[in-house]
Amino acid sequence: MTNPWIAAAFALFAWWFSTGAILFAVRVADRWNKGAMITLLSLPVLAMGIWGLTYTYTLATPLGAVYAFLAALAVWGWIELAFLTGEITGPNTSNCPEDAPEWERFVRAWGTLAYHELLLFGALIAVLLTGWGAANTFGVWTFVILFFARVSAKLNLYAGVPRINTEFLPRKLQHLKSHFRIARINWLFPVSVTALTFAVACWLERLVSTGAPAEVTGFALLGAITALALFEHWLMVLPLPDAKLWRWMLPAPATNKKTQGEMADGL
Repeated sequence: MTNPWIAAAFALFAWWFSTGAILFAVRVADRWNKGAMITLLSLPVLAMGIWGLTYTYTLATPLGAVYAFLAALAVWGWIELAFLTGEITGPNTSNCPEDAPEWERFVRAWGTLAYHELLLFGALIAVLLTGWGAANTFGVWTFVILFFARVSAKLNLYAGVPRINTEFLPRKLQHLKSHFRIARINWLFPVSVTALTFAVACWLERLVSTGAPAEVTGFALLGAITALALFEHWLMVLPLPDAKLWRWMLPAPATNKKTQGEMADGL
């Protein structure tokens, strides 16, 4: 893991595998209407992530950087799973009227994910309070990157982008589609990709300038996960078949007529 290319490849695999695992669990929960059970059964992942973060704060080694990275992904992944199963979302579960004024559209959109966003923000504050200034802060920075990249992505989906993939939305979250906006590139998109590009450059500069093995591994991981966040933003614009990365490994969705109609609306 002291080789930055291996560390970056590991980050890529961890991103792909963890995303696939979440989508698999969500598809199973959606197919059998077991969102609450799946979320509860996955609580050990959250516990291991919290323990891993606190344990690695003092572990300033290459493996410590890897463990901290994985721990942050575990915490983040459980919160995302709780959202996608429909268990921690927001008070609004209805579609947004097409003629709703902008202020109402924003309030409704916030209502669809308010509890999830508050949980993410609370987790961010907890990670910063417990890990800032520690010997190993790569888990902290991983969570920070994931948080701000996801907030940026959600704001871009709200403001409007040319390409929105709703294929993996479960039945409980079908109302989210009415809050997205398909449009030309909005004013926020250039700001988002510029900020993420700058962040990637910063991590690469630190990677090149450091000689400590732990920092080489850590900055390679941070550079890779930030580059992936940048890539995910570009997928809102570029017509690339990103869904194929996971579609082949997921169980078939429910096949009743209602579900078929909902899925057809989202494709």
